[in-house]
Amino acid sequence: MRLARLVTELTAPAVVVSALTVAVGWHSARGGMRGLAWGLLATVFVSGIPFAYIVGGVRRGRLTDRHVRRRDQRRVPLLFGLGSVAAGAALLAALGAPRPVLALAAAGTVGLVVAVVLSHRWKPSIHSAVAAGAVVVLTVTFGARLLVAAPLLALVGWSRVRLRDHTLPQVLAGATFGALVAGVVFTTLR
Repeated sequence: MRLARLVTELTAPAVVVSALTVAVGWHSARGGMRGLAWGLLATVFVSGIPFAYIVGGVRRGRLTDRHVRRRDQRRVPLLFGLGSVAAGAALLAALGAPRPVLALAAAGTVGLVVAVVLSHRWKPSIHSAVAAGAVVVLTVTFGARLLVAAPLLALVGWSRVRLRDHTLPQVLAGATFGALVAGVVFTTLR
Protein backbone atom coordinates (compact mmCIF):
# COMPACT_ATOMS: atom_id res chain seq x y z
CA MET A 1 0.00 0.00 0.00
CA ARG A 2 2.88 2.38 0.74
CA LEU A 3 4.26 2.09 -2.78
CA ALA A 4 0.78 2.56 -4.27
CA ARG A 5 0.26 5.74 -2.21
CA LEU A 6 3.70 7.06 -3.20
CA VAL A 7 3.05 6.42 -6.89
CA THR A 8 -0.38 8.08 -6.63
CA GLU A 9 1.11 11.17 -4.98
CA LEU A 10 4.03 11.47 -7.41
CA THR A 11 1.77 11.02 -10.42
CA ALA A 12 -1.08 13.23 -9.23
CA PRO A 13 -2.49 15.20 -12.16
CA ALA A 14 -1.30 18.56 -10.75
CA VAL A 15 2.26 17.23 -10.41
CA VAL A 16 2.41 15.66 -13.87
CA VAL A 17 0.70 18.57 -15.61
CA SER A 18 3.01 21.10 -13.93
CA ALA A 19 6.17 19.24 -14.94
CA LEU A 20 4.86 18.62 -18.45
CA THR A 21 3.85 22.24 -19.01
CA VAL A 22 7.20 23.57 -17.86
CA ALA A 23 9.03 21.02 -20.06
CA VAL A 24 6.97 21.89 -23.15
CA GLY A 25 7.40 25.62 -22.50
CA TRP A 26 11.14 25.25 -22.02
CA HIS A 27 11.45 23.15 -25.18
CA SER A 28 9.39 25.62 -27.21
CA ALA A 29 12.18 28.18 -26.86
CA ARG A 30 14.98 25.62 -27.34
CA GLY A 31 15.79 25.51 -23.66
CA GLY A 32 15.68 29.26 -23.12
CA MET A 33 14.43 31.28 -20.19
CA ARG A 34 11.65 32.74 -22.34
CA GLY A 35 10.20 29.28 -22.91
CA LEU A 36 10.54 28.48 -19.23
CA ALA A 37 8.59 31.64 -18.41
CA TRP A 38 5.79 30.62 -20.81
CA GLY A 39 5.68 27.18 -19.23
CA LEU A 40 5.51 28.63 -15.72
CA LEU A 41 2.75 31.07 -16.66
CA ALA A 42 0.73 28.27 -18.25
CA THR A 43 1.28 26.10 -15.16
CA VAL A 44 -0.45 28.69 -12.99
CA PHE A 45 -3.67 28.20 -14.98
CA VAL A 46 -3.49 24.50 -15.89
CA SER A 47 -2.57 23.15 -12.47
CA GLY A 48 -1.88 25.86 -9.87
CA ILE A 49 -5.29 27.51 -9.72
CA PRO A 50 -7.29 24.25 -10.09
CA PHE A 51 -5.21 22.54 -7.38
CA ALA A 52 -5.61 25.53 -5.06
CA TYR A 53 -9.39 25.29 -5.57
CA ILE A 54 -9.33 21.61 -4.61
CA VAL A 55 -7.17 22.22 -1.53
CA GLY A 56 -9.56 25.00 -0.50
CA GLY A 57 -12.50 22.64 -0.97
CA VAL A 58 -10.85 20.04 1.25
CA ARG A 59 -10.13 22.64 3.95
CA ARG A 60 -13.73 23.87 3.88
CA GLY A 61 -15.09 20.32 4.02
CA ARG A 62 -16.75 20.43 0.58
CA LEU A 63 -14.36 17.81 -0.78
CA THR A 64 -13.22 14.72 1.06
CA ASP A 65 -9.63 14.69 -0.27
CA ARG A 66 -7.30 16.32 -2.78
CA HIS A 67 -7.64 13.42 -5.24
CA VAL A 68 -11.44 13.93 -5.28
CA ARG A 69 -12.08 10.21 -4.92
CA ARG A 70 -15.85 10.56 -4.66
CA ARG A 71 -17.42 10.72 -8.10
CA ASP A 72 -20.28 12.89 -6.85
CA GLN A 73 -17.73 15.56 -5.82
CA ARG A 74 -15.82 15.66 -9.11
CA ARG A 75 -18.06 17.80 -11.31
CA VAL A 76 -17.49 21.23 -9.73
CA PRO A 77 -13.68 20.93 -9.40
CA LEU A 78 -13.45 19.64 -12.98
CA LEU A 79 -15.61 22.53 -14.25
CA PHE A 80 -13.56 25.01 -12.23
CA GLY A 81 -10.38 23.52 -13.69
CA LEU A 82 -11.89 23.73 -17.16
CA GLY A 83 -12.60 27.44 -16.64
CA SER A 84 -9.08 28.07 -15.37
CA VAL A 85 -7.44 26.22 -18.26
CA ALA A 86 -9.66 27.96 -20.83
CA ALA A 87 -8.94 31.39 -19.30
CA GLY A 88 -5.23 30.58 -19.24
CA ALA A 89 -5.30 29.46 -22.86
CA ALA A 90 -7.03 32.70 -23.88
CA LEU A 91 -4.48 34.79 -21.97
CA LEU A 92 -1.56 32.82 -23.40
CA ALA A 93 -2.93 33.26 -26.93
CA ALA A 94 -3.43 37.00 -26.40
CA LEU A 95 0.14 37.34 -25.12
CA GLY A 96 1.59 35.38 -28.07
CA ALA A 97 2.67 32.16 -26.33
CA PRO A 98 4.48 29.57 -28.45
CA ARG A 99 2.26 27.12 -30.35
CA PRO A 100 3.29 24.04 -28.32
CA VAL A 101 2.24 25.75 -25.08
CA LEU A 102 -1.08 26.76 -26.62
CA ALA A 103 -1.55 23.26 -28.02
CA LEU A 104 -0.97 21.78 -24.57
CA ALA A 105 -3.51 24.17 -23.01
CA ALA A 106 -6.00 23.26 -25.74
CA ALA A 107 -5.44 19.55 -25.13
CA GLY A 108 -6.00 20.16 -21.41
CA THR A 109 -9.24 21.97 -22.15
CA VAL A 110 -10.55 19.16 -24.35
CA GLY A 111 -9.38 16.56 -21.83
CA LEU A 112 -11.28 18.29 -19.05
CA VAL A 113 -14.44 18.47 -21.19
CA VAL A 114 -14.20 14.71 -21.76
CA ALA A 115 -13.55 14.13 -18.04
CA VAL A 116 -16.58 16.22 -17.04
CA VAL A 117 -18.83 14.32 -19.45
CA LEU A 118 -17.56 10.88 -18.42
CA SER A 119 -17.50 11.67 -14.70
CA HIS A 120 -21.18 12.54 -14.77
CA ARG A 121 -22.05 8.83 -14.84
CA TRP A 122 -18.76 7.03 -14.24
CA LYS A 123 -15.36 7.55 -12.61
CA PRO A 124 -12.55 7.25 -15.17
CA SER A 125 -9.05 7.61 -13.74
CA ILE A 126 -7.83 11.16 -14.22
CA HIS A 127 -4.40 10.02 -12.96
CA SER A 128 -4.23 7.53 -15.84
CA ALA A 129 -5.60 10.02 -18.37
CA VAL A 130 -3.00 12.64 -17.48
CA ALA A 131 -0.16 10.11 -17.37
CA ALA A 132 -1.07 8.67 -20.79
CA GLY A 133 -1.50 12.13 -22.28
CA ALA A 134 1.86 13.17 -20.85
CA VAL A 135 3.62 10.21 -22.45
CA VAL A 136 2.09 11.14 -25.81
CA VAL A 137 3.03 14.83 -25.47
CA LEU A 138 6.58 14.02 -24.33
CA THR A 139 7.04 11.60 -27.21
CA VAL A 140 5.74 14.09 -29.78
CA THR A 141 7.83 16.90 -28.28
CA PHE A 142 11.10 15.16 -27.46
CA GLY A 143 11.04 12.13 -29.75
CA ALA A 144 10.36 8.42 -29.64
CA ARG A 145 13.12 7.78 -27.09
CA LEU A 146 10.65 8.95 -24.43
CA LEU A 147 8.42 5.98 -25.14
CA VAL A 148 10.56 4.32 -22.47
CA ALA A 149 8.23 6.13 -20.02
CA ALA A 150 5.23 4.12 -21.31
CA PRO A 151 5.64 1.30 -18.73
CA LEU A 152 5.04 3.92 -16.04
CA LEU A 153 1.42 3.96 -17.20
CA ALA A 154 1.03 0.44 -15.87
CA LEU A 155 2.51 1.53 -12.54
CA VAL A 156 0.08 4.45 -12.31
CA GLY A 157 -2.85 2.19 -13.16
CA TRP A 158 -1.71 -0.43 -10.66
CA SER A 159 -1.53 2.20 -7.89
CA ARG A 160 -5.05 3.45 -8.57
CA VAL A 161 -6.49 -0.09 -8.55
CA ARG A 162 -4.39 -1.17 -5.55
CA LEU A 163 -5.70 1.76 -3.51
CA ARG A 164 -9.23 0.82 -4.64
CA ASP A 165 -9.79 4.29 -6.03
CA HIS A 166 -10.56 2.82 -9.47
CA THR A 167 -11.33 -0.41 -11.22
CA LEU A 168 -9.21 -1.73 -14.09
CA PRO A 169 -11.82 -0.59 -16.68
CA GLN A 170 -11.76 2.93 -15.17
CA VAL A 171 -7.96 3.03 -15.40
CA LEU A 172 -8.00 1.77 -19.00
CA ALA A 173 -10.72 4.24 -19.99
CA GLY A 174 -8.79 7.13 -18.46
CA ALA A 175 -5.55 6.13 -20.18
CA THR A 176 -7.34 5.70 -23.49
CA PHE A 177 -9.08 9.07 -23.49
CA GLY A 178 -5.95 10.82 -22.20
CA ALA A 179 -3.77 9.38 -24.95
CA LEU A 180 -6.38 10.04 -27.65
CA VAL A 181 -6.98 13.64 -26.65
CA ALA A 182 -3.26 14.38 -26.43
CA GLY A 183 -2.56 12.53 -29.65
CA VAL A 184 -5.20 14.32 -31.65
CA VAL A 185 -5.35 17.81 -30.11
CA PHE A 186 -1.72 18.43 -29.15
CA THR A 187 -0.30 16.86 -32.30
CA THR A 188 -2.68 18.77 -34.57
CA LEU A 189 -2.20 22.20 -32.95
CA ARG A 190 1.48 22.23 -32.08
